[in-house]
Amino acid sequence: MNRTSHSSEQIRRDTVLKILTKLYPDAATELVFGSDFELLIAVVLSAQCTDKKVNEVTPELFRRYSSPDRLSRARLATIEKIIRPINYYKTKAKHLLNLAKGLVTQHDCKIPKTHEELIRLAGVGNKTANVVLSELGLANTFPVDTHVFRVSRRLGLAEGKTREDVERSLKQRISQIYWRKLHHQLILHGRRVCTAQRPRCISCALAQNCSQRIRN
Repeated sequence: MNRTSHSSEQIRRDTVLKILTKLYPDAATELVFGSDFELLIAVVLSAQCTDKKVNEVTPELFRRYSSPDRLSRARLATIEKIIRPINYYKTKAKHLLNLAKGLVTQHDCKIPKTHEELIRLAGVGNKTANVVLSELGLANTFPVDTHVFRVSRRLGLAEGKTREDVERSLKQRISQIYWRKLHHQLILHGRRVCTAQRPRCISCALAQNCSQRIRN
């Protein structure tokens, strides 16, 4: 890519960022939580599930198990019953129980503050760890979920065939000061406009800046 092409691509990306900021000036997580512990649990549950559905089950879960210690002593069947509406609830129930036990035995009931420690917990992968670190302001991360993966590629903000590739691409192209906000803006745009099936391109404010070279 020559200097002129690079410059034009940067201008287009800057335009996309400005439009997204105008569309979603207050973009933030839609998960409801009241503590670091509740955030971690909610993010684990949100994998392959909508935030809306997670928010429907967490009030009862958090009411019964407000701390790692309480959750670590819960009956697996009870956790399963509470989170049954969640996708893969049986697997996630086991993750929550083992995660809580790990927090009690290895972290004195406190949420780890590094990526390396977080991903050692049951049910916590790269994306979940990055979300927690970002939301708690502990690190500059760019979590890539299904919406970020799809929308960033469609808009030409990133390239890559895997989430890891797209994460690296976004970090290389976008200044750190935008990472947290842009993460949420891409999610909201993916949910409301740039959907996986039948995206609303006709009414999309970004249609004129959408890359035609990169498709989902």
